[in-house]
Amino acid sequence: MFLLRFVTILALACGLSLARAEPLVLLTENLPPFNMSVAGTNYARDDGVTGISSDILRAVCERAQVQCQQILRFPWQRVYQQTLDDAGYGLFSTARTAEREGLFKWVGPIARNEWVLFSKGDSSIQLNSLDDARRYRIGGYRGDAKTQFLLDRGLEVQTALRDSENVKKLERGQIDLWVTSNQAGRFVARQEGLDNLKVVQNLHTADLYLALNLQTPDELVQKLQSALDSLRAEGALRSIEARY
Repeated sequence: MFLLRFVTILALACGLSLARAEPLVLLTENLPPFNMSVAGTNYARDDGVTGISSDILRAVCERAQVQCQQILRFPWQRVYQQTLDDAGYGLFSTARTAEREGLFKWVGPIARNEWVLFSKGDSSIQLNSLDDARRYRIGGYRGDAKTQFLLDRGLEVQTALRDSENVKKLERGQIDLWVTSNQAGRFVARQEGLDNLKVVQNLHTADLYLALNLQTPDELVQKLQSALDSLRAEGALRSIEARY
């Protein structure tokens, strides 16, 4: 009987050890300069993923001594849903909105994102309030929090599967305004050959987080948060941001 109990306890201990050894899979998308593929592709993993948030989370996982794998995939809705559904997964860089609050466990903030409405640089559009934007054609990224921000306020938004499509639409005059991030939008626009953009409305400043599946143990969440807080206090986050 004693031997049987010992074997059972040993098996359980080994099982727990194996579970802890499994890496935390952190999913992301191309959202430069926060997270992006080194090769500019829609799939990358580990060292093939770079950016402010990516580098910060590598440092956080190292400090917390948590094995983390980074995977970049397309589209955003796919990785968002996988993080909702599957234990052991996290998602970055995620805006922490009221609608999402209870859907995940959160670590952050890891970065700050400015939401804006862009027009072409030579556009005569001037907005005194967000309500003025109703008379213009607005393009946005499907499933994105910035797009949802406008939809929630009753504005119509033409959504695209890739945010780069909105750059082309803006350049061709198919939309008048583009809702995006000031930092990421300018980066994407430059890649598409459009440098001349004008901010016609500042919408919101959103803190960006790592969103973790609800089954993530609270102890692990706190371990990652403590590591992030200590790195911030040491100035390491500012050093990473300065590289981009």
